[in-house]
Amino acid sequence: MKKLVATFLAISLLAGASMAQRKGNEELFEALYIKNKMKGALDWQLHHPKHKLYDWTNGAFYAGVSAAYQTLENENIYKAIYAMGEANRWSPGPRLQHADDYAICQSYIDMYQVAGEKRMIQPLIDSLDKFMITPYKIEGIHKCTWWWCDALFMAPPVLVKLGVTLDDDQYLKLNDKLFRECYDLLYDKEEHLYARDIRYKWDEPEVEVIKEANGQKIFWSRGNGWVMGGLVKVLQELPEDWPTRAFYVQNYKEMAERIIALQQEDGLWRASLLDPNSYPGGEASGSGFYTYALAWGINNGLLDKDKYLPVVEKAWVGLNSLIQPDGRVGWVQPIGADPRKNFSAESWEVYGTGAFLLAGSEIIKLEE
Repeated sequence: MKKLVATFLAISLLAGASMAQRKGNEELFEALYIKNKMKGALDWQLHHPKHKLYDWTNGAFYAGVSAAYQTLENENIYKAIYAMGEANRWSPGPRLQHADDYAICQSYIDMYQVAGEKRMIQPLIDSLDKFMITPYKIEGIHKCTWWWCDALFMAPPVLVKLGVTLDDDQYLKLNDKLFRECYDLLYDKEEHLYARDIRYKWDEPEVEVIKEANGQKIFWSRGNGWVMGGLVKVLQELPEDWPTRAFYVQNYKEMAERIIALQQEDGLWRASLLDPNSYPGGEASGSGFYTYALAWGINNGLLDKDKYLPVVEKAWVGLNSLIQPDGRVGWVQPIGADPRKNFSAESWEVYGTGAFLLAGSEIIKLEE
């Protein structure tokens, strides 16, 4: 009886937190508002291009653009993705086995599913044919093909999406192998977070231990955001009866449970997850990917709505506080390999916009 009362009280408190979060912020959760904010951020970013179009940064951005197209159903967005693909000749980046150079191909497959033009995915197929027969050179910190956690957003969604699209499970099997290698190398089973690479692992004898100022392990917010975004994109595509699906679900749920405990009072996450005081500004790209991943979990029944909805709503309010008057997504940490990069309201990057667009594409579904 006492346990039932305690459970009821906990649910009531969470429901109250959700209602309190919405009070005064109702507009932020209206479909028209969300669409307008997504359109404003997208328009600003398309008018301020950055990096080579096949770059991993644009891979993340155009993943958001594809989500915006599905949400806004605007023909001009379709044309923007098509123009990007044409400019890239629908090809991955030049590095055969580097996950970053495949991230942009997520959008190629999305376009192929709409337009049905095989040329949109043929260069990807050709590259992966070579990839699968080319031995990977293991050296230094490169302990496996995907030796840094960000890779789990870049390539796994491409392999799984292509495999399902072509009904060819060789790509799904390749993803299982390479994803598991990265998991075994970098996933901290106590913290339920990923080290960026082995330089940030405490149990790696070959490297010197790097700690945060407060003595905690270094877990980079954006890096773990990439992973959660990648897990969502894998689970979106992976067949329900795929033999290893339970592994991805468990990894996703463990990370979700840990991430919500690290959310800060403003609804955002700090650049270093375990040392928020050293990086006081809420960081847009990591926070955007968490908002996207958690909202998707609610929308698809993997996460308990009573528990996670207040977190997601608080995060969405926080994310909107980072949008500048011209539509630009501010407070985005610059490119780097760890949290130690300063950023401000003036800091922007294309992947920050991509994360915001992905988040909006799931937030808008919460009331459906």
